[in-house]
Amino acid sequence: MTGIYGASWLLIAVPLAGAIVLLVGGRLLDRVGHLVGCATVIAAFALGVAVFAATASDPATDRIHQVPIFTWIQSGTLNIDFGLFVDPLSLTFVLLITGVGALIHIYSVGYMEHDPDRRKFFAYMNLFVAAMLLLVLGNSFVTLYAGWEGVGLASYLLIGFWSDRPAAASAAKKAFVMNRVGDVGLALAIFLMFKEMGTVSFSGVFAQIGTLAEQSPGTVTVIALLLLLGACGKSGQVPLQAWLPDAMEGPTPVSALIHAATMVTAGVYLIARTSPIYDLTSDGRLVVAIIGTVTLLVGCIGGCAKDDIKKVLAYSTISQIGYMFLAVGLGAGVYALGILLLLCHGFFKAGLFLGAGSVMHAMDDEVDMRRYGGLARKLPITFVTMSCAYLAIIGFPLFSGYFAKDPIIEAAFAAGGLQGTLLGSAALIGAGITAFYMTRLMIMTFFGEPRWKQLKTAYGQDYHPHEAKLVMTVPMIILAVGSVGAGAYLAIGDRLATWLAPSVGPFEEPEPPVSAGVITVGTLAVVAVGVFIAYWIVGRRPVPLTAPMPVTPLVALARADVGGDAINETLVARPGIWLTGTLVYTDAKGIDGAVNGLAATLGGLSGRWRHWQNGYVRSYALSMFAGTLGVILLVLLVRFA
Repeated sequence: MTGIYGASWLLIAVPLAGAIVLLVGGRLLDRVGHLVGCATVIAAFALGVAVFAATASDPATDRIHQVPIFTWIQSGTLNIDFGLFVDPLSLTFVLLITGVGALIHIYSVGYMEHDPDRRKFFAYMNLFVAAMLLLVLGNSFVTLYAGWEGVGLASYLLIGFWSDRPAAASAAKKAFVMNRVGDVGLALAIFLMFKEMGTVSFSGVFAQIGTLAEQSPGTVTVIALLLLLGACGKSGQVPLQAWLPDAMEGPTPVSALIHAATMVTAGVYLIARTSPIYDLTSDGRLVVAIIGTVTLLVGCIGGCAKDDIKKVLAYSTISQIGYMFLAVGLGAGVYALGILLLLCHGFFKAGLFLGAGSVMHAMDDEVDMRRYGGLARKLPITFVTMSCAYLAIIGFPLFSGYFAKDPIIEAAFAAGGLQGTLLGSAALIGAGITAFYMTRLMIMTFFGEPRWKQLKTAYGQDYHPHEAKLVMTVPMIILAVGSVGAGAYLAIGDRLATWLAPSVGPFEEPEPPVSAGVITVGTLAVVAVGVFIAYWIVGRRPVPLTAPMPVTPLVALARADVGGDAINETLVARPGIWLTGTLVYTDAKGIDGAVNGLAATLGGLSGRWRHWQNGYVRSYALSMFAGTLGVILLVLLVRFA
């Protein structure tokens, strides 16, 4: 393929080349490494815009392009071409990854200015972007899986970037291991596809999945559930969500990139990409919706009692991705709602994380919100940009979250019956809790008495909060603009849904049991209650510098990460340790014991028999006489018995 589509492989190659150059270039590139890292991602964004423009100019029926590059794997009946699948869905993610990713790269120039390993940091960031682009552009499940694993590797490197800190090293290992659990599900799904359909390309699988559903609907459901397991790992959904809050040990730009533009969006992409599979299994879609609903509540509860500003935002990501899973799990016709929230979330969550990084930058890397207070006047740009993102995430009217999250709540109620009531009510409650913990974050950080005035930094010095440099504030301002206007631009006139139709099917307006206006008013009322409760609890009284004890069971549950680690340890880790110990004991005492015991027995017998060979003729004559006598006695006994 020629033209702009033929050059689309550069979308992956450019940031990947940047990563390679920065890694092998050594310290010669220390002074310009950050410029190389930023330039490659900006170039990828420019190319993505060009491909997007070319695709948008095509008729809606001609917006799916296969771009073959080379034959990757050929063995027997397995033939995998390494190529790209350029369509509205993949291009939507390309623009998010490279656009928001470029802003985060630029912000990182200032944030990592004094880090001695800044060049290596930008190399890993470029690798992260390249792997995510491969994931969303690959034309087969195997190509997607290659990007999937690349994202996992890059996240491990970046979360543990400050590996001299035990907490960062531990968090990186935790993320890596928990993601491997989900990756097993994705790998098994790919194996099952090849076994049943003889292909792993998107076009081949989607062409045959209907026939497989007629012949073996249970197999399609199993494939859908295995894909969901993979999605849960990457997107931090229950039961594989516990790694995501710990991932905050990495540099703040890493948190922004993971949560807003790359890793955690991969699960939503996977389910949207495989919509032809989920459209054929109502059970699979229901499980996706249930997982999303449970996760959004778990994330909301977890964010309510954290004092670490980044961990509050981490739990908000878990919750918001839960909303996206709920949307894509509602089935045909509403996939676009999940993607709409994903795009808006990319703006306001990146803005929140970069804002948190600006606060930390001003407060000597302090993350405890109890040590903040009164920072609105000291950090005016940070305050305004984070306020825009805050209003967006709680769904304030006319901000992006209002256009993205409210339709998902309406679609949940539109599912009808008890299912619709439960899903919709949970989503509605989640909106109220989101308003509570995000308002709590804003009050503790920017309002009230400046508690930092009575405290010292870790180095025993006074705090001197100040606004960040332009290289950090300009990306925050751009993201704030997206937090305000992205939702309206994409939602009004179903602009995004129409664009995505060739990839995920036509959009169908949900019809809830009551009018959408009633649900909107109810949602706003619940949000208002959440804001008021936060003000009542946090805003009217001084914030304590230490965590109050004792606390209510709900607060204790939130502080304990909603039991995420405890549940995994009880259900998986401890049984695994017990099973491993049992197998080791069985191997050591059973298998090895039997072999070693037999050898010891033979050795002992041979040692005793050796004494019979003493070299004395009289001993040999005595033994021969005894043997002869024994034989005679035996014959006589048999004869006269």
